[in-house]
Amino acid sequence: MRFIDETVISVESGKGGDGAATFRRERFVPFGGPDGGDGGKGGDVVLVATNQLNTLLSLRGRSHFKAKSGQPGRSRNCTGAGAATLTIKVPTGTRVIDNETGEEIVDLVEHGQVWVAAKGGLGGLGNTHFKSSVNQAPRKFSQGKPGELKRLRLELILMADVGLVGFPNAGKSTLVASLSAARPKIADYPFTTLAPSLGVVDMGVEGQFVVADIPGLVRGASEGIGLGHQFLRHVRRNKMLLHLLSMDPTEEETPLERYKAIRDELSAFDAELTTRQEIIVLTKCDLLFSEEDAQKVHDVKKELCSEGEQRKPTVVEISSATRDGLQNLKEIIWTCLNELNQSKTEQIKEELKEKGVAFLLEKPPHEEGTSILEERGGPSETSS
Repeated sequence: MRFIDETVISVESGKGGDGAATFRRERFVPFGGPDGGDGGKGGDVVLVATNQLNTLLSLRGRSHFKAKSGQPGRSRNCTGAGAATLTIKVPTGTRVIDNETGEEIVDLVEHGQVWVAAKGGLGGLGNTHFKSSVNQAPRKFSQGKPGELKRLRLELILMADVGLVGFPNAGKSTLVASLSAARPKIADYPFTTLAPSLGVVDMGVEGQFVVADIPGLVRGASEGIGLGHQFLRHVRRNKMLLHLLSMDPTEEETPLERYKAIRDELSAFDAELTTRQEIIVLTKCDLLFSEEDAQKVHDVKKELCSEGEQRKPTVVEISSATRDGLQNLKEIIWTCLNELNQSKTEQIKEELKEKGVAFLLEKPPHEEGTSILEERGGPSETSS
């Protein structure tokens, strides 16, 4: 599937229905008086986050989404029918930004989270509301309020448990393919991966975790070089990082030099990223054969551990080609994630306890169907 992580759309809520100017007409009631009902409310446009989508591709090419208008009021003081809500489903992790001002409006990070993008206009008043002691038969009514029109930029930031970072050709896509059922493009040249992708790693009865294959970073990524900003923003949503370093003997720079370079780019983009839980993965170890190579790996691990004295990084050797070390890596990742989740749960409990709120662990709401657009209370409709 083609990856689309940014798109611009216009949303327009429905106009409120006009009020009615009618009069009671009954036999033997010559002066029945006004009985015009109010107009119905225009339809809202809402965005709903769902785990069933992982791209904004379905919204590309649909520039305008408009909800229906409310029905006009009717006689006998009948209020016009309100229009259905137009629902636009977006992937979990979608940021909504005002396209005119660039201001972030909302961040849809939870499955089932709902945000009203445009509120429908209120219905107009029927002539019943304008009856007075000096005007017993008013023909006056009010029109429905217009709907809201907004132009929004949607940015998808992948949400994953583990983010893979490293220079191009470090073996990130190969590792994702080896750990999960994902099949990213793999080739023996840099910049094979041009868009982020997700893979689900199955841990059997224990559960599963999600890894994000972030395209290779280069020097200057924090300044936007090589689409650096677009790729680095995905790293922000990862609970922990896997920093991949190729042990290919043909690499010009040492693993330590490449490690420092990526760490510098992460720090320049967002200093908080360098405080994330990190596992350093030495890839392509199947290319090392001699005792000299084994000593090289030992020296590299020693250098990396001394480089991160305060963080005490875990260093793991693997070969995705021969699958050596993969099971060990999965178990280490799983242990780290469980520790992070436990720590987060305890933190939330303490925060709620301080506020005097009982701690409840709720499952995310289940959402049926896979449609991108739907109207609650009426048939689906979009217009452009």
